[in-house]
Amino acid sequence: MIGYVVAGDAEGKPTSDTCAHLGAVADVSPSTTAGCEDCLREGTRWVHLRECLECGHIGCCDNSPRRHATGHWHATGHPLIRSFEPGESWAWCYSDELLLTPAAAG
Repeated sequence: MIGYVVAGDAEGKPTSDTCAHLGAVADVSPSTTAGCEDCLREGTRWVHLRECLECGHIGCCDNSPRRHATGHWHATGHPLIRSFEPGESWAWCYSDELLLTPAAAG
């Protein structure tokens, strides 16, 4: 399981703020690898994918027409997501509006 640390605020600037939700990160498996699970069910399109770090739900980003990752947060209260795009390792806390990066292996 990957741990995360705060990397910046909503604009990506360094901050001393802490994320109150990092303890909720779970060892999850993606709900699908075929795309946004909600868009696939609805027959709609997505731009980028996000994975919920509490349950593995794969949703689409806020640049996508339906914004399913944010909708998942509102419906479930799961505030932590990570990019599900190849080569990207950042994560985000909706509640605290903080940018997260993987913690260094120690």
